[in-house]
Amino acid sequence: MSGSRAAGEAVVELRDGAVAIAGRPVLRHVDLTVHSGEFLTVLGPNGSGKSTLVRALTGLRPLARGTLSLFGTPFESFREWHRLGFVPQRASAAGGVPASVSEVVASGRLTRRRLLRPASRADRAAVASALEIVGLADRARDSVATLSGGQQQRVLIARALAGEPDLLLLDEPTAGVDLPNQEALADALATLSRSGSTIVLVTHELGPLAPLVDRTVVLRDGRVAYDGPPLAVGDAHGHHHPIAGRHDHHPDIVAPLDRHPDRHDEGVAW
Repeated sequence: MSGSRAAGEAVVELRDGAVAIAGRPVLRHVDLTVHSGEFLTVLGPNGSGKSTLVRALTGLRPLARGTLSLFGTPFESFREWHRLGFVPQRASAAGGVPASVSEVVASGRLTRRRLLRPASRADRAAVASALEIVGLADRARDSVATLSGGQQQRVLIARALAGEPDLLLLDEPTAGVDLPNQEALADALATLSRSGSTIVLVTHELGPLAPLVDRTVVLRDGRVAYDGPPLAVGDAHGHHHPIAGRHDHHPDIVAPLDRHPDRHDEGVAW
């Protein structure tokens, strides 16, 4: 599937994007376009700004400068929030509140329902479909608290899918997840990708997801260091210095990568 799809219309357009947190720059001069139906992965060392970037694309982190458009509409005028699905980093599906798997997934339909209206047949069908996609249809009535961490992550993805988004953004969905659950996540995202969904994935490890990727963006110190054909995670993190030493193979590279293992995406000071 990698690199096999022609570029569709622009779903995300970020121009000269910059984000500062507590007065410290985290992203600067970022240009990024994501096309319809594309599976884009965002890689880079800790502190490079990956999580901040995906939050900026959803509006959870305001831009200090630059412009953002979603589905051709300037962000300030965008209102079709049901078209976006977001799976945050290291979140618990249980949330400390006793709830069944299907109840958590059904909450993803709220952007498509009128206030105080009961669930419709379409709502129930979307929840059932989302659970089927992530392989948890048989656990619909179980308490989320009884699921493993990897299964809870799949519930969160199902919740996002229940809203039937055109654009799905995921922040480190495989972090701390065992291989069987990573494979289940890969199967779910493969199904979505084949259906034409646009997917932006922030990750430290691709694993079973690697064959799905159409394009890789690598961040270094809050800037785009690479934007092109898929890279292995080791390449993106500078292992064996493949980027720094092979500019002829990757003409889009603007700077070599280095590693900052002690930094975190949302607290880096330059």
